Amino acid sequence: MYSGAAAAAGPPRRDFISVTLGPEEAVGVGGYNNSKAWRRRSCWRKWKQLSRLQRTVILFLLAFLAVCGVISYSSVGEAWKSITNKSLDEQRTEQEIPGLKLANPAVLPAPQKADANHGDYPELSLQKPPKPLHVRRGPSNLQIKAPQRDMRLKTRHDTIRAVEQLVEAHKVEKTEKSIISWRGAVIEPDQSTEPPSSKIKEPEKPSSLEAEDQKEPVPINERQLAVIEAFRHAWKGYKDFAWGHDELKPLSKSYSEWFGLGLTLIDALDTMWILGLKEEFEEARKWVANDLVFDKNVDVNLFESTIRILGGLLSTYHLSGDSLFLEKAKDIGNRLMPAFKTPSKIPYSDVNIGRGTAHPPRWTSDSSVAEVTSIQLEFRELSRLTGDEKFQKAVDEVMKHVHTLSGKNDGLVPMFINTNSGQFTHLGVYTLGARADSYYEYLLKQWIQGGKKENELLEDYMRAIEGVKKHLLQRSEPKKLTFVGELAHGHFSAKMDHLVCFLPGTLALGAHNGLAADHMKLAEALIETCYQMYAQVETGLSPEIVHFNLHAQKGHKDVEIKPADRHNLLRPETVESLFYMYRFTGDKKYQDWGWEILQNFNRYTRVPTGGYTSINNVQNPSNPEPRDKMESFFLGETLKYMFLLFSDDIDLINLDKYVFNTEAHPLPIWVPA
Repeated sequence: MYSGAAAAAGPPRRDFISVTLGPEEAVGVGGYNNSKAWRRRSCWRKWKQLSRLQRTVILFLLAFLAVCGVISYSSVGEAWKSITNKSLDEQRTEQEIPGLKLANPAVLPAPQKADANHGDYPELSLQKPPKPLHVRRGPSNLQIKAPQRDMRLKTRHDTIRAVEQLVEAHKVEKTEKSIISWRGAVIEPDQSTEPPSSKIKEPEKPSSLEAEDQKEPVPINERQLAVIEAFRHAWKGYKDFAWGHDELKPLSKSYSEWFGLGLTLIDALDTMWILGLKEEFEEARKWVANDLVFDKNVDVNLFESTIRILGGLLSTYHLSGDSLFLEKAKDIGNRLMPAFKTPSKIPYSDVNIGRGTAHPPRWTSDSSVAEVTSIQLEFRELSRLTGDEKFQKAVDEVMKHVHTLSGKNDGLVPMFINTNSGQFTHLGVYTLGARADSYYEYLLKQWIQGGKKENELLEDYMRAIEGVKKHLLQRSEPKKLTFVGELAHGHFSAKMDHLVCFLPGTLALGAHNGLAADHMKLAEALIETCYQMYAQVETGLSPEIVHFNLHAQKGHKDVEIKPADRHNLLRPETVESLFYMYRFTGDKKYQDWGWEILQNFNRYTRVPTGGYTSINNVQNPSNPEPRDKMESFFLGETLKYMFLLFSDDIDLINLDKYVFNTEAHPLPIWVPA
């Protein structure tokens, strides 16, 4: 409050004084009150009592705080906007993929570059040259070409750096082009997994995981390195003596043709990708781009060309994101469609992919049940990628028709079906071996592929497994091994094909996907039997067919081998099931069993000049009688499953995201949006 008087002397000036008022004087007659008006007047008087310097300092501080507040608000606002936008983007991504979509994509690293100055991997014991043959579990696998030079696997640090560079390059270019993410397969950005419409759409390009979802790769271990070395040795033989042809004859340093379509090379494309063999993969890709031509006057087997060629191209497209492989897959897929032009819609076994005609085998009008019911995974996926429903419609009609047929025995199906009448033939013979095996495998895998929605497939699978338990299971002597025999017109045979060793893995896969727990118990018993089919043989390699002893006999093992059955074709089925069993149980014994098998392949089937060969006599370690043929499935399936078996990385082809076709080509599972 200002004083009412001037100073007595000197120039006039204004002083500040403090006056204490009584309660009545301060507020008037009514005494103290706490009204807002009174408080405002009181604060103003206190403000006016401050010196000019004090008021300036206070105003400066208030202005400074205001500026800081504006800056902080701007920063927080941007962060909040970023979070909100990211959430909206995620929601939009989910909305853009109607129906079904790929589950949590996990992607394999780009294959690693070979290094010319790398020393050879420790040489595994050389074997006497063997030769292969053309028998398989339903479908067999193809091979890949032999590598030109040695390669050095990059360190984990280098691999991470390479992937980061790819991601960075993608950001700079800001194109729709796919990049290689960390594990599994590359996923298409706008990929619909609903039943495809008849409208053809442009193929979508796979996209990778967000950087924050990527994780460090699990280092490659010594056993995996041994598989890589085995693959490269086999590839060397193929490249040197059979490049671009179907199969290698390693002893005669030549090749054999089946379809003349480079089966071994195509079958091994995704194996090279998974093993990280970049140099070999790029060389094979150039052959596919420049030399793989389907417009030729040649008959191909519908089943074999579907599982090996179509399946291999689709799998490689998903893993690499390279549209070249999808275009080739569409080409061969369209050329195989004439097979379905039959009175019954049950496809013919053979197609001329140049002329566009199809026919049954020369000796019969029947097709094998396994062949017509083990092409569905591939054609369904082709429809999903192209938007053309004709592929899926054709194969779905086959499954629906087989579902309604009579002639089954508690879910077990005969081996043959007539393409004219659409009825089963050769009734009364039931097996899980050749000509029927992969029917049961694809019942389960189609159900998994389609998001577990197609109940007819599941019903047929569950009924069939009950039929196996009821009619085909027996125990051997003396070790009481559980095995799957055959039934012919009511008579049980203790014969079991090596092909049947796909079953433990399939049962384990079903149990993993929520089916009955006793399926896993049966899988554990059967994989022990399949291992004993190797362990009880002199070379440690299984024959094509064994017969089990049902009665204890002194000096006899559980396994008996007939002279006509003692060949080994480098088959994958036991290693395949070992992979599933280890992946689902973590029991290291399955890895150890697989390691024994790999060592015996190296000991008895490896050809020093490159390649591996099937052999005629697994009971003669001193002379296994090589057959001079390397089946394509040795590279396409056997070594691929070996590599995956020895890996402790569950995201290296995650079985909750991928389903393998019967030629070991992984295809994505369709997951409900």
